[in-house]
Parts: sequence; structure tokens; C-alpha cells
Amino acid sequence: MKAAMTADTLNSRGPDSLWSRLWPRRLGWRLALGFGSLVALMLVALALASWQIRSVTDLTQRFATQDMQRLLRVQALSLYIEGAGTALLRLMNAPRESRVPQYTEVDERNRRMDGIVSALVDQLEDPQQEQTLQRLVAARAAYFKAFVATVDEIEGNDPQAAMSVYGDQVQPALQHMLQESNALINRERERVEHQAMQANTRLEQLALWVALASLMVVILAGVLALRTTRSVAGPLAHLEAAARRIAAGDYASPPQVTGVQEVDRVSEALATMTQAIAAREAEIEKLAFFDPLTQLPNRTFLLRPATHRQDTPGSLMLLDLARLKTINETLGFTTGDTLIKAVGQRTQAVLMQAASSGLIDGVQPPVVAHLSGGRFAACFSAPDRSTVEALRLQIEDAMAQPLVCSGHSVDLSLAYGLADSGAAGAHIDVSTLLRNAEVALYAAKKAALGFAWYSEAQEAARLSHLSLLSDLRAAVTSSQLQMWVQPKFSLHTGRAVGAEALVRWQHPQRGFVSPAEFVPFAEQTGYIGLVTHWMLTQALRLLVAWAPTHPELSLSVNVSTHDLQDPDFCSRVQALIEQHGVPAHRLHLELVESGLMQDPQSSVAALHALRALGVHLSIDDFGTGYSSLAYLQQLPVNELKIDRSFVDGVDGLPGSQRLLKTMIEMGHGMGLSVTAEGVETEAEKAVITALGCDVMQGYLGSRPLHGAALQAWFDALPTTAV
Repeated sequence: MKAAMTADTLNSRGPDSLWSRLWPRRLGWRLALGFGSLVALMLVALALASWQIRSVTDLTQRFATQDMQRLLRVQALSLYIEGAGTALLRLMNAPRESRVPQYTEVDERNRRMDGIVSALVDQLEDPQQEQTLQRLVAARAAYFKAFVATVDEIEGNDPQAAMSVYGDQVQPALQHMLQESNALINRERERVEHQAMQANTRLEQLALWVALASLMVVILAGVLALRTTRSVAGPLAHLEAAARRIAAGDYASPPQVTGVQEVDRVSEALATMTQAIAAREAEIEKLAFFDPLTQLPNRTFLLRPATHRQDTPGSLMLLDLARLKTINETLGFTTGDTLIKAVGQRTQAVLMQAASSGLIDGVQPPVVAHLSGGRFAACFSAPDRSTVEALRLQIEDAMAQPLVCSGHSVDLSLAYGLADSGAAGAHIDVSTLLRNAEVALYAAKKAALGFAWYSEAQEAARLSHLSLLSDLRAAVTSSQLQMWVQPKFSLHTGRAVGAEALVRWQHPQRGFVSPAEFVPFAEQTGYIGLVTHWMLTQALRLLVAWAPTHPELSLSVNVSTHDLQDPDFCSRVQALIEQHGVPAHRLHLELVESGLMQDPQSSVAALHALRALGVHLSIDDFGTGYSSLAYLQQLPVNELKIDRSFVDGVDGLPGSQRLLKTMIEMGHGMGLSVTAEGVETEAEKAVITALGCDVMQGYLGSRPLHGAALQAWFDALPTTAV
């Protein structure tokens, strides 16, 4: 079809159609035809020039070898004729004894004249010259007859008669011969001049032929160059335009058919490449903007400006599937993927139904995007918050039906973070809505609520935490942190056996910052390692100060799970111990039970490495986690610290006493020392002492101490070791 369209197009071009049909479609043939025509024309011009040059050369050679020689002979004949009379007169006047040389001269002249005449008979080609030569021959015969008669009179010694014959016969014959000789000379000169003019004319013709041939070569070269250039430059311009359209993302306009086979092949290749690029770009766009698991848009698509209208207030609902990590670990990732796809499908179905029913704006279609893991975002335009909450309830109803996977019935439990443009209805970009919904979702999870709306108070708290984290690094290096110490006492002797180091932060602007406020965020961001290193350094310095008088005292430092996951943590602890020269058993490291159970394998390996250094290890807040006895038996610990929640009011709670007794006996059964935390009354102390607890820590023994108060407590200690 393209070929037919091209032919119709060519036939409709008028005068140029014949040339288009004769002009080859292949560029190589066009170049061959063009250069071949130029070469042929140049060969013709060279042949014509050669022929003309040869003609002129022949004419010149003939002029040099024949015409000029003939002219010279005729001129010599005239000279001999003129000299013949003079020689005959000398003969007539010469004495008899001197006549022999004169005869010789006269005979030589006559012989030469005869020779010239004979030569001219064979060389003359002009009829007029031949007639003149015939008259010359007749005059020569008359002269010879008169010459013989004169010689006879001379030999007869009759000078008078000889002179008479000379005057009557010889001289007229010589005159006649000279006249005919001059006629031959004039005619020969005319022929020579004519030949010269003819040669000049041919030279001019040769120059004209060469000029015309050169002009034709130049014209043909210009035509061929123009035609070839048009046949190449035009199609290349089309290809360039097509390439620019492709570069601009226009894949719907293929390159045009140009009529040049080579260029058309490139056009076909370019069209094929365009289709391939369009297909790959569509695939890349799909991979870039859509989630391969759920086939829903992803975060990039959600945040793209072209996805949303700018003239309508927006709402964004962030959904988070609960217990996904546990489901993946228990039932496998295939089950988790099935749950994720189900949440996406059900959420999208609810939003599409809401858009079709008019509950939310249907002009701007809602977008359900899969962000990561079990987290989804639903972006839509709703008139008010009550509509958003009604839509959330519809999604909750859609999730109420459990999903059966691999024979297991799994509930779909979601937490929601809600954000909108506010009461004023102003437009807020989607990235801001998404961030606000993240803050609201975090607040909902923290408060154990099903959902929460974003508020400025949440933003203020978030910014406050971020500010604290940014200040924490500076706090470590500028002595804003403080190490407080809470003593621990033996329930058997009543003496101090050590203390627990507690971190405090005295912010220069905010004042005292509770550890409960900044430690969890430090653990989430990885800054807890800085705090732990600072506390270890301060604790070892204090142990160095206590060593001269109370080398029996130990000091406990809390260690985060993130510290145990650091492969260099053990080597850093060893380096600090060696740097300060403190016996390793005096340094106690306390680890939270729930943190150890997050990654028991790596925790056990790290604890064995620390125990190999001689460091004393304790499990802090025992009883609040979910550890099993099997894991506890694997841990190379020295001490169990029972959480204060089991000690508070234990004297009036028989059930708590039985539980506490079981925990103490279990610790002793594993060969561990047992410490009770949070002891505040004598009654609580009496109960835990009766139950067999080893060490107590709490306000009853001492509040946390710092500075002068700590020094005073230390100075008051008895010097006798326990």
C-alpha cells in the first residue's frame, strides 16, 4: 500500500514525474549513474579534443613537410630562372678557354630547374597550379630551344647572332618562365595562408569544443549534484525530523517513504526501533509506576503531579496491614502476598463503588496505591471528614471477611492514618498529604487506636522528636549528657554491692529531657550507639575512681539490642576496658529481655563474646518479655533483674508473691543471681528477702545520685568488702 501511495504521489508531480520514474530508487545506482554520466561525457570531450588535435597536427605536419617545401622549391626555381639569363650572358662574353666552367654552371642551373619542375609535377594538387606548371614547362621547353640556338651561335663564334637569339628567344622565354614561376609562388603563398587560416580555425574550433564539453560537464555535474543532494538531503531531513519526534516521545508518526531504497531501509529500521522503544517505554512506565504484585499504582505514580487535579481539595487514607511480618514468618511469604493483593483489591473495589455512587468525586477517579509491604494509600476528593470516615467504615466492612490461605483462616486487620486539605478546602499536594497521613498512622498505632486524623499537635511532637535527635549528637560531645547512679544492696548483708548507671540529658534550652522521651527514638535512628559508648566510657572512669577504696563495687550499663547487632561492639568494649585498666567482671551490661528475643541467634553469639571478655551480663526487666526457658538456658548471663511491676505492692498480693517466688527459684535453678527492681517500702523488702531474692534496687535503698550526692554516698560506704 505504501508503494502504491508513493507511485500515485510521484505521478501527480507533473513535469517531474518522468524524471522521477527514470531516476533510480537506489542511492548507489543514482551515484553510479551520475558519476558514470560525468565520466562518459568527459571521455567524449577528450575524444573530440583528441580528434581535433590530431587533425590540426596532421595539417601542421602537412604544412611543414609539403606546402613549405613546395613553396621553397618554387622560390628556388624563380632564383634559378633569374640566374639562368645572367649565366648565359657571362657565357656569351667569356673567352673560349673560359667557357667550360661557365657551361658547367649553366648546365647545373638548367639541371636544377628541370629537377624542381619534375618535383613540382608530382607535388602539385591544385588544378590551377597544374595549369601554371604546364605553361612553365612549355616556357622551359622554349627556353631550352632558345638556349641551344644561342649556344650554337656562341660556338659558331658569332656573338652578334648569339646576342640576337638571346634577345629574341632566350630572354622572352626566361621572362615567361619567371612570370609562371612567380604565379606558382603567389598561388603557393595563397595556399599556405589558407592552410594557416584553416589550422587557426580548427584550433579555435578545438577550443570551442573543449569549452562546450567542459560547460556540459559542469552543467551535468551541477544537475547531478543537485539531484543527488536533494535525493539524499531531503530524505535525511525527513529522518532527522522523525528522530526528533521520537526523541520528543511521539511514536505515532512513523518516518515517511522517500523513494530512496537505502534511506527507506533506514526509515523502516527507525520505524521498527520506534515500535520497540514505545513497547519498552510502556513496559518501563508500567514498572516505574505500578506495583508488580498488586498491579496497583505505586508511590511514584501517586506523587506524580499529572495524577491529581489541582483545583479540588484532596483526602488521603493510609492503610497498614497489621501482623504482616508475623504472617510471613508463620505461614510464608506466599500467604502474605495473597493478603496484600486482597487488601488492594477490596480497597479499590470500595473506592470505585463510592465514586460511582457519588459518595466521593467521580470526575477525578480515586487512586489506590501500594506503597510497600502491607501499606496502601487511597487518594480521593471527599466533601468532608464524615464522608472519609464513612468510606473507612466501608473498607472495614470489606475487610471483615477472613481470607483462607493454605487451609488457614486469616483476618485482615488494618490501621488507618487520615489526612485532608483542612476545613478551608485549600489544595495541598499529595506528598504533604501522604506525610501527614504517616504522622496520623503513627499516632494511631501509638495510641492503640484503629485510626487517627492528622493534627498540628502530632506534627509539633514529630518535629520536637526530630529536633531532639538532631541535638543528640551534639549532646554527646558537649557534655549535655549526665550519668546518674542508683546503688544496689545485698539483701543478705545490707551492704552496697554496686550500682546501675542511668543516662540523663540536661538540654540547654529544654532543660531536663526524660530518657523515655529520647532513648526510643535514638534506638530507631541508630544514635543509641553514641549514647552507649559515652555511658561505657563514663562508667569505666567511675570504676577507676572507686578502685582504690572499693574495688568490690560493680557498675551496670544498659545496652541496646542495636548495640548487640553491631559486629564491632564487642571489640569496642574490650578496647575501653583495656584503655581504663578495669577488671572486666566489675563492668555489668544489662540487656532488656524483649530485645534479646527479637534476634536470639545473633544475640546469643554477641553475649558469648562479651562473656568471654569476663564482662558480667544481666537480663533487665525480666518477666515483661515473651522469652522461653529454652532461650534463657542458652544465654551466658549472670543475673536476672525482676521488673518493678512484679515488686510493686507485693506484700499485699499473695498471687504476686507466688509468681515472684517462682521467678526467683527459676533464676537460682539456672545458677543466676536475682535482683529485684523498684523496691520502695520495708514491707516489699521483707517479702522479697523471705522469698530468697539476692539484691535489691529502688528508692528504699537510694534514689539515683549524681555529683556531690554521689560522692557523699560513696564516702559514707564502709571500707570492708562484702
